[in-house]
Amino acid sequence: MVQYVLILAGGRGVRMGGEVPKQFLLVKGKPLLMHTIEAFYSYNPHIKVILVLPSSQQNYWADLCKVHHFSLVHTVVDGGETRFHSVKNGLAYVTTSGLVGVHDGVRPFVSQQVIASCYTLAAQKKAVIPVVNVIETVRHLLPDGTSETVDREEYKLVQTPQVFEADLLKRAYEQPFVPSFTDDASVVEALGFPVYLTEGNRENIKITTPFDLRMAEAIIK
Repeated sequence: MVQYVLILAGGRGVRMGGEVPKQFLLVKGKPLLMHTIEAFYSYNPHIKVILVLPSSQQNYWADLCKVHHFSLVHTVVDGGETRFHSVKNGLAYVTTSGLVGVHDGVRPFVSQQVIASCYTLAAQKKAVIPVVNVIETVRHLLPDGTSETVDREEYKLVQTPQVFEADLLKRAYEQPFVPSFTDDASVVEALGFPVYLTEGNRENIKITTPFDLRMAEAIIK
């Protein structure tokens, strides 16, 4: 079965406080985005990588690939106005049936076990996302301004890659965009299709702040 991964890299680096988009920041001498792509090639050397990147950043990315001698094959696709539209643009390049993963470009530490689990289970269940347990106390805000503790065992934190049967994901993205579509699972669920869970890995953090970048440097050491 053909495996694809759409890697979304549309960040502008605002929360990092710098001018360089976060996906291009260096960790161990190499842009985050390269570490992310390498993780999927390490899992499957034949995986088809589709990199969804704002058109304004594509020349810069091409220059980075030359500087770092990065030659892993990938197709670069224009990003959209929102995450939803970026995924939809990437899906236009999924030309066969198979499995499609959607992954955040700034999650370079997804484990091989998690990637394999997502694709393997999606081959059976058609829609799979990795999650981790909530380890801190969670409170629910009430309309009167107070709050209450909720049972954290009833909640999970969602990661990527979120992996789906290609035809199912394409059909889901034919729906009109609504703001409640915060990830691919929410788009698929809007069709009335169940989404199944598999265990993620705690190191699979989304790097969006300077603190996250320090964590990334610690993890990669």
